[in-house]
Amino acid sequence: MNSASFCQVLADGVVILHLAFVVFVMLGGILVIVWPRAIWGHLPCVVWGIAIELTGWICPLTPLENILRRHAGQAPYAGDFVIHFIEPVIYPEGLTREIQIILGAAVVLVNAVVYGYVFLVRGHNRPGA
Repeated sequence: MNSASFCQVLADGVVILHLAFVVFVMLGGILVIVWPRAIWGHLPCVVWGIAIELTGWICPLTPLENILRRHAGQAPYAGDFVIHFIEPVIYPEGLTREIQIILGAAVVLVNAVVYGYVFLVRGHNRPGA
């Protein structure tokens, strides 16, 4: 495997990692219901995901992927991961700042519901609680 092919594989791996992270941020709270110790990994990821969406920052995985794509001889893409990979699947039009804020609010809402369940319902059902 030559250097360009290796960089292509690494760039694709970053995309898979990035997508897995996005899914974990949105749905990882369900893992917390099953395995409560997962909270220590999930909550920091949720905070990061919310910060990225609400501030408009670009996740560091995006520039990493673009560097790898350049080394693979491909053109890097403009914008962030959501705009390049998720937005074309979910939204036919361009991702606006308002939609990013809605996505950030969705992350907050989904996780608030899950953690409300974890702390309020599951917390009361523990022996000795």
